[in-house]
Order: sequence, then structure tokens, then C-alpha cells
Amino acid sequence: MTVKDEMQQRLMAAFAPQQIEIVNESHKHAGHSGDDGSGESHFRIVLRSEVLARMSRVARHRAVHAALGDLNKRVHAIALDLG
Repeated sequence: MTVKDEMQQRLMAAFAPQQIEIVNESHKHAGHSGDDGSGESHFRIVLRSEVLARMSRVARHRAVHAALGDLNKRVHAIALDLG
């Protein structure tokens, strides 16, 4: 299973989102710091959920990072667009 698939499963289970988009942007960072050569080092996540909408901005980010668990350590960067 890819890191992207793992992210999607965890976020779907935690937030039942109305919108979820996970983009692997690792190719944009090839050869840069944090690129481990796996092709799964940099991601952008757009997530819209009623659960997140009730939270403050900081609480949203904390909740998403908690849901992703160990994936936070397995990738170099995760950009979040939450609501």
C-alpha cells in the first residue's frame, strides 16, 4: 500500500470528509533536502469535514497529525489545507 493510500484510509476513518484530495508532490522536491528517493516524501492534503469545521485552525492541524500517526515521521513534508 502506498503512503498516499494509507493517508486516505486514516483520514477517511477519522473525519468522514466531504472532500479529500491527497497529492504526492515528491517529484517537485527530487534532489532537495528531505528527498529520500522513495517518491513518497512530500504531500499536499486538502480536507473538508464537518468535524474539522468546528475546530480552531491549530486544533484542526493537531487532529490531522494525530490521525496520520506514524506517517508524520515516514514523510518529510505534509502541507495541509483544512476546513
